[in-house]
Formats: sequence, C-alpha cells, structure tokens
Amino acid sequence: MNRDEETVGIILAGGRGERAKPITLKSPDYIRSKALIPFVGRRLVEWMTDACRAQGIRRFYVVTHGLENRTQIKLVLGHGERFGVDITYSRSRFDRYNVGSAGATLHNLEQWDLQGRALVLPVDSLFDFDLRAMEAVHGARGAAVTVASVARTASEIAGKYGVMRTDEHGLVQGFVEKPGTGELGRLFPRTVADPAATLATNAGMYLVDCGRLRMLAREPELFRRSHQRLDWGGDLLPYLVGRDVPVATHTIGRLGDMGNVPDYLQTVQLVLNGEYEQMNQLMPAPDRAPRRRWIHESSLQTKDDIAGTTLAQKIEDGSVVIGPGVRIGRDVEIGPGVRLEHADVGDGADVREGATVLRSVVGESAVIGGWADISDTYVGPMAQVLSERVTPTRLEQFSAIGDGAVLWPGSRFCGVTVYPRLRVPALAGVPAQTELRRADDILRWV
Repeated sequence: MNRDEETVGIILAGGRGERAKPITLKSPDYIRSKALIPFVGRRLVEWMTDACRAQGIRRFYVVTHGLENRTQIKLVLGHGERFGVDITYSRSRFDRYNVGSAGATLHNLEQWDLQGRALVLPVDSLFDFDLRAMEAVHGARGAAVTVASVARTASEIAGKYGVMRTDEHGLVQGFVEKPGTGELGRLFPRTVADPAATLATNAGMYLVDCGRLRMLAREPELFRRSHQRLDWGGDLLPYLVGRDVPVATHTIGRLGDMGNVPDYLQTVQLVLNGEYEQMNQLMPAPDRAPRRRWIHESSLQTKDDIAGTTLAQKIEDGSVVIGPGVRIGRDVEIGPGVRLEHADVGDGADVREGATVLRSVVGESAVIGGWADISDTYVGPMAQVLSERVTPTRLEQFSAIGDGAVLWPGSRFCGVTVYPRLRVPALAGVPAQTELRRADDILRWV
C-alpha cells in the first residue's frame, strides 16, 4: 500500500492519569503511564495496539512526555517487533509542546512529516470500532477530521457529556458542553418526546487528514494557540468548525473510559461479559462459552493450603462457585468456599477461604483474606486485604486499594481510595470519596 493511502496510528500517551488514581500509582509519589493500566491480563496499550493492527494499521506513532512515561511505554511496546508493527516515539526535546492533546498532535504531525490519514486515539480508553467504515465516512464527507462518536440518550448525557450538533450530512455545526436536562430539552426537543432518542457525544478518537491539519496549523492564530495548551474537544474542534473546516462524525459501537475507577471496573465487566466485539476476537475463547469464564490451567491445578484440593476439584465438588464473566490468571490459589462472579483475578493472587469477589479486579500477587466481602472494587497488585471470619473486611461501591497497600481485618469501606503501600488498621465510618494518601490521613479516622 502506498504510504499516503494507508492509515497510521497516533497514540496520545503523555497524560499523567490523575483521575485514575490509584490504578496509575506504583507508590504515593510515583505514577505509571495510563498506557500501562492493567486490563484483563495485559496492559491497556497492548490491547490497543493489537486491536488497531487487526484492522490494518501497521505504523504507529506514540506521543510521550517525560523520562518515566517514555521509558515505561518503550519497555512494553519496544519498537513494535512483538506486535508485528513499526512504532516511532515523539522526540524528548519537543516534550514542552506535548501538554495538550491537540497541540501534541499538530506538533508531531510536522515532526513526523505525515501526509496521509492518521487515527488519533488516547491511551486511556477502549474502543469498539470499524476503521473501514470510519474511513468511508471520512472520504465521503471530504472531512479534515472525522470524530468517533457514541450515541447516548438525554438521560445519559445530562450534566456528564458534551453534545455535537450535526447537519443532515453528518457534519458538525457546533458543540454544547455538558448540557443539563432543561438545556437538552430546549436544544433537542425530540429527546424529550422520545426518551430512546440519541445524540452524538465525542468518544475522543479522530481520523484526520494529516496534510490538511498541517496546513491549518500554520495559520497564525492556530500556530500561537498550539504553543499553549490546545486540547482536541474543547479547543481544536470548535476552532475548525468555527472556520467552516469540514468535521464529520461517525458512530462507533462502544467506548470504555479508563479515566476513573468506576468506569474502569464497568469496562472490565463489559469485556468479560462479551460486550466488546473486538475484544471477543482478540481474547482466547472462554473455557465455558455460555458462562464466559477463563481459568488458566496452572490455577486449576493449584492446591490450597486448607482443603489441600485443586481448584478443578473444588469446582467439581461445588465447594467453589465460579460464576459468569470471570478470568483467573496463572498460578492463582483459590480457597474453599470462595465465590467469584464478573471478576478479573491476576497472576499469582490468593483468594482465601470463604471470600466473595463480585464485579471487581484483583491485581497480580494480591491477597484477598478469608471471608472478605469484595464488590465493585479495585485491588491493586501486591495489595493485601486481610480478613478473618470473626472480623471480615468489606469493600464496596467503587473502593480502590493501591499497589502493595495492607488492610487489617475488619475494615468497612464504601467508595474509599487507599494509596499504595499504606498500612491501614481496621476502620469503619470513613465517608465515601475519601482518599487515604498518607499516614496522617489514616490517623483522622482511627
């Protein structure tokens, strides 16, 4: 294929992942790239690379920022050899320009001398999309940019998502930033008359004409703004539409935003339940398709230290219940009386006797103590949720336990975040949305 005819991938990976803490933290003061978020047995950027490669993208350009961010990503992706693709990274001397998603895109289009089509996508989201269909819309509309959109109802949008106003040809005419219910009713009356009616919201992925964007970036005003903070959704797209540059929309199947703990957990659950067609194609076939579960053979043969039986034996005799939508990695030890549903359990984890884990993620080498009750919770790698039958620990409502943190038996957390490597005594009554970042935060509730 002629290089000007192919679509290349541009991965925006320079963000700090502040909203996704503690998933993006290795320690209280050391943040990992959002690209390295653990997701269903791999890093998120690995799934993204494979998904794009499956749709024909063979050249990738990765926008990074800073030593740690760049090094972490290169350790996972290299230059693409393991994925059968070619990967080029942004140059470190241009990091000062990589502070806004659109500014980073425009500066690096020039540095990489790109002229054809590029698919620009953030590293903290999971997309279910058809690239060929998106390319067809892009060409038919003569667009400089085609925005991947997600169709949402007014009740889903109100106060949470921005809306794109489009004409009968699917070209964007303007933007409404997070309208409330009343504003939606005034601007889009049909959404009130028909609760099932949908509107287009920006998914954060863009198919762009590199040559046209490079020419536009040389206009004095846009050139000046690109040297400040210039983001795609709030800045560049309104600028283009305001100057009658054709911006099209194309509806994709799904968007999973990993930017915060609730959305991360929901996306994991949807993937395990088979709601992402591309992930269905990339993941191995379930061990039991109707119930959609994946259990590594090494875990099936691992004996626990209480009953002395393998997981396979406990499943057979009914002393362990593995419900639908469950993935269990390598060398996981599952005790008797455990119940797992809609859960992802990483390599080397221990789930002790009598524990319940529902709609949650348990990281590599983490420990879930006996009789713990875990639901809608993220437990990071090497974390220990200690629990005993007489003083069980309960975590729910989007709690998040950072890497290597230790909770003593008896804690009751609803929507509480614990930063990495903290040692937390038994606590109850800590309000939702509380972040325990350091020892001083813990002392307030002891």
